[in-house]
Amino acid sequence: MRRPELDYLLTTMLDSQPEVSDLLFTVDKPLQVESFGELKPVACEPQIEKLTPFQTEMVALNLIGDNLWHIGDLLRRGSCDTAYTLTGKARFRISIFSQRGNHSIVLRKLNTVIPSLESLNFPEIITHIPREKTGLVLVTGATGSGKSTTLAAILSEIGRTRPVHIITLEDPIEFVHPHDAATFNQRELGSDFDSFSNGLRAALRQAPKVILVGEIRDRETIKIALSAAETGHLVLSTLHTIDAGQTINRILGMFETEEQEQLRVRLADTLRWVISQRLAPKIGGGRHALLEIMGSNLRTQESIRLGETEGKSFYEITEASQSFGWRTFDFSALEAYEQGKITEETALLYCSKRGPVTRGMDNIKKARGESTHDMHSLRMKAVQAASRSGAPPAPATLKLK
Repeated sequence: MRRPELDYLLTTMLDSQPEVSDLLFTVDKPLQVESFGELKPVACEPQIEKLTPFQTEMVALNLIGDNLWHIGDLLRRGSCDTAYTLTGKARFRISIFSQRGNHSIVLRKLNTVIPSLESLNFPEIITHIPREKTGLVLVTGATGSGKSTTLAAILSEIGRTRPVHIITLEDPIEFVHPHDAATFNQRELGSDFDSFSNGLRAALRQAPKVILVGEIRDRETIKIALSAAETGHLVLSTLHTIDAGQTINRILGMFETEEQEQLRVRLADTLRWVISQRLAPKIGGGRHALLEIMGSNLRTQESIRLGETEGKSFYEITEASQSFGWRTFDFSALEAYEQGKITEETALLYCSKRGPVTRGMDNIKKARGESTHDMHSLRMKAVQAASRSGAPPAPATLKLK
């Protein structure tokens, strides 16, 4: 397979469905794309009913090119991450991995246009983050929840407004930032450095004011990130955690018990913001970002140092600070439901605590003049029960307060 043939396949896959987010190559399956969260087969000429091991291997080798680092990763570890540009069309983040002796490939389509914070329609408090001078900012969430997009928008705002040196350590480089007021140096794992910990350690000697670490994967990286934040740098990074509380616990869990006391003190002093994200299906198609935002104050610092207790959990602290712009996932889900962006079922599926959200939706329905109880359904159940027993249905005596 030559590059023009590969580009033809990728172009065909991109054009096959609206809003394609991922392209998949798997042995014994046809070409597939993910559109609005569902996998769809792709027709092409000549038709590929089932990919063969040879075909997927050829696609993988063409995507890797002559990068010996990634070839070595694939052979030693069974997987590698790289990037690919489809000229004039799209850029992809790629994961190539072995499964049952064959190669599978997933290409995540990346936005080539760097979004602004305004275009993302995030809460106004997010605009405070690019103004931070030092400390640690974490953006968390599951794979595909938009963490990289959020960080790109924050970096773009810093680059536009502050004349500073920014170094990014990425795997792979997703958004290419132009030089503006700030100067960008973007380094890619495998091409420019061999591990995040080593890349971050080297970055401290390269006179940056802002450092982006693509992902915190181990204790060594978090230790160096904390040191950088303590010595006057603004460090931004990501973690695969579901909310702010789990983010703190995940970091602490990377260390032995005897190390955690000192780590708690350092983390309490350096952590500035934790933004957690979930992408929920939007009414009418597309996805809507639900955010949990926790900042730093005396209460969060105390809970980091001493641990969560009753009344002092990170959820309760965030909930109590909603007047300052902080928010829980439950608040975000209720807000999106009230604005008609997501359904009631979606709000309950993507919230953290169903009880408060259910009560909140009942209040929203009452304010709209909608019924919060389905009396018709209750009456029908009574009729059905009576018909099965052969007795006439009793008059309804249920009273709603």
